[in-house]
Amino acid sequence: MTEPYRLTLSEMIQKIRRKKLSPVALAESLVNRIDLLEPSIQAWVTVDRGKVLEEARRHEKEISRGRIRGSLHGIPLGVKDIFYTAGMKTTGGSKILADFIPSFDSTAVLRLKQAGAIVLGKTATTEFAHADPAPTRNPWNREHTPGGSSSGSAAGVATGMCPGALGSQTGGSVLRPASYCGVVGLKPTYGRISRYGVLPFSWSLDHVGVFARTVADAAILLQVLAGFDPLDPTTSREPVPDYARVKKSSRAPFIGVVKEFYQKNSEGPVWKNTEEVLAQLQKAGAKVETVKMPESFAVVHDAHRIIMRTEGAAFHQPLYQKHRELYRPKLRELIEIGSLIPGVDYLAAYRIKRKFRRHMDRVMERYDLLLTPSTSSPAPQGLESTGDAWFQVPWSFSGLPTVTIPSGLSKEGLPLGVQLAGGAFAEGKLLAMARWCEKGIGVALDSVLD
Repeated sequence: MTEPYRLTLSEMIQKIRRKKLSPVALAESLVNRIDLLEPSIQAWVTVDRGKVLEEARRHEKEISRGRIRGSLHGIPLGVKDIFYTAGMKTTGGSKILADFIPSFDSTAVLRLKQAGAIVLGKTATTEFAHADPAPTRNPWNREHTPGGSSSGSAAGVATGMCPGALGSQTGGSVLRPASYCGVVGLKPTYGRISRYGVLPFSWSLDHVGVFARTVADAAILLQVLAGFDPLDPTTSREPVPDYARVKKSSRAPFIGVVKEFYQKNSEGPVWKNTEEVLAQLQKAGAKVETVKMPESFAVVHDAHRIIMRTEGAAFHQPLYQKHRELYRPKLRELIEIGSLIPGVDYLAAYRIKRKFRRHMDRVMERYDLLLTPSTSSPAPQGLESTGDAWFQVPWSFSGLPTVTIPSGLSKEGLPLGVQLAGGAFAEGKLLAMARWCEKGIGVALDSVLD
């Protein structure tokens, strides 16, 4: 019999509904998996095993009484340690919040619970979701970074310690670790998921995202999380379609390949893998064309850096004045630089942001999706860095939805991925096309579960 931890989220849901898998057996399998791997992976900050099993027993009793809370009933999930969790520590990966216990749940966590999910624990993050690394290691090679800032969420899903997890992205903090760890990462459109109760880094760039092992699983999580929240004025009132029913598209996609910047900044094996993926998709029926990126693309990374530093410094300034000595070096540097950026530079960067979004909206009118490598290289060796976020920055900057799917392994045995971007609030179409590509590529990096 297959160990429950090896099942995808979709399979877990089906088996629980058919009473072929009990929430208690699932919770025990995941907790045992954590006990086995956590000493070497260090993906978790907090796991309350007793509470998880108590919640699982409660959910199992509800099933016996005919009560199903929602689509995630009895499913334990990981939560990045910047999301408020009532009664459970939210440290933000920082000594400053080492003992902080929120009195309420973030909207994202609340929606997971309302759908029947169980909070398995809090996953490790870089300090305040910036660049000072978490202790987490890449499950494919412990001497390599898992990426960041959502380090624990990516590693936890990759190793079967949880079937899905919450993350966040300001630059590349969902898509990069997902690619490095060989799982699916989804960053939806800016404003698609509420950020209420999530420690901010940069208000105009922060996105809530999810990790899963398949595109269909990511769609299930998005279904639960998406939608307007009166507690977060940046959330959109755009209707939420039925993502959970995402099917393989009945037609092959028209793919725009972004070679500009991505080809010249990729390591040779990465671009070779991307070309092999494109050949596979074309063979399956996809139409492929090279994209001419708008002129505003040339200044995206500089403008993103200005906005991120300025807004990051603004949020942290009160804490920084009281606890400067507790901040780690990379975040301290960002705050000090961000505090010196002139207002005119910030406003100019923000105008570039709006201009780039308009330009990309026009580009997306022509294509079903845009495709690039997910990262410039496989996960780098060493734990001093979380890797290069430059390949994800344009999609965080524009706010367009993006998903990364596994596309193979490097010669060193490290995961590679391709990054697919769609039109604003067109996650349904993007997920359908991503699932088509997922099947066309035919890569499932499950050997790390062994």
